[in-house]
Amino acid sequence: MKAVELKNGIYWVGAIDWAVRDFHGYETPRGTTYNNYLIMDEEITLLDTVKYDFSDITIKNIRSVVDPSKIRNVVINHIENDHVTSIDKIMDLTPNAAIYITEKGKKGLDRFFDTSKWNIKIVKTGDTLNIGRRTLLFIETPMLHWPDSMMTYIKEEKILISQDAFGQHIASAVRFDDEFITCQSMSELEDAVIDYYANILMPFGQLIKAKIADIQKLGLEIEMIAPDHGIIWKANPQKVLQMYLDMANSKTNLSVSIIYDTMWHSTEQMTLPIMQGIKDEGVECKVIKLRATPMSIAIKEFWKSRGCLIGTPTLNNIMYPSVAHFLTHLRGLRPKNRIVGAFGSYGWGGGAVKEAYEDFKRMGLEIFEPGLQILFKPSFEDETKCYEFGKEFAKKVKEYHQKF
Repeated sequence: MKAVELKNGIYWVGAIDWAVRDFHGYETPRGTTYNNYLIMDEEITLLDTVKYDFSDITIKNIRSVVDPSKIRNVVINHIENDHVTSIDKIMDLTPNAAIYITEKGKKGLDRFFDTSKWNIKIVKTGDTLNIGRRTLLFIETPMLHWPDSMMTYIKEEKILISQDAFGQHIASAVRFDDEFITCQSMSELEDAVIDYYANILMPFGQLIKAKIADIQKLGLEIEMIAPDHGIIWKANPQKVLQMYLDMANSKTNLSVSIIYDTMWHSTEQMTLPIMQGIKDEGVECKVIKLRATPMSIAIKEFWKSRGCLIGTPTLNNIMYPSVAHFLTHLRGLRPKNRIVGAFGSYGWGGGAVKEAYEDFKRMGLEIFEPGLQILFKPSFEDETKCYEFGKEFAKKVKEYHQKF
């Protein structure tokens, strides 16, 4: 795909990865893009690079606008591999260009490359770079989502180059939100934003609120948000800003996700009356089987629901492996403001439900107790217990949801 103009003299020169389905363990069924941007000014400036595998594509796109040797500044907003690993190829083409990066970014870059011959300039929040008709303002955003992260604001054009924040893993032939909504839908774009936030940015809600507040204090007018992945917010940048604030403030649906796995279908059979009990209490419910669902989708569905019930059979007195895997992954994302409970079948001495609750307590989640355990296959009486368990959980979810 060729370079795409954002505004007069500012171009997307990135690459589309239609094929990626495993992004460092994160399932990406829609693919992704590696976005970087070229500013044509008195000092031609490149903002970010791309994943190494796509370096030839970004160089070709740059060449379609200008000879790369004429680039005078390279801004590195984030040093993760999918954004910086083609910097050496870029610098080979324009060895006299200055690199602008945070102090922690420089330390990380030194671990990837021999930077001794590069002209590297350290920047911090509030620093500016005049490139001619335009001025770039640098805003450090540590832990959003790496320690080195920063954003770059193009003052005169009111464009925020936001690196990973506000992005999505979407491979598309169109670059802008209004175009995507026309050929796909707003609901799909919103879902991709939630998916990205839940799987990558969930631990950083407080930081996100603080950083958006900092941007507001700086008085920045934002007419476009250009992230390093996915669709560029050209028509409605305030949409994604509000979505991030809502997610950081733990706003979500009054709904329940049942996330489970099963050995011989006994735990699976428990999910049906539990779901019916939740539904009959007037609460939306979704059921997700872990071995039939990518981890990233299960995480997203957990995040979208105020309440979650974990279903696990007992294997060797502990949780079923796929359920333990899910809860370990979830614990690393440090979820907050969700209410959880557990259920499952067992054949010998049990133990899985107890272990699930131990994990809940380690995560500091609101807990619905006691859990429900059924010996072997659920009987008719057991199904009634499951139904009542679902109804009682739904009541607690409604009560808990009122706090938000």
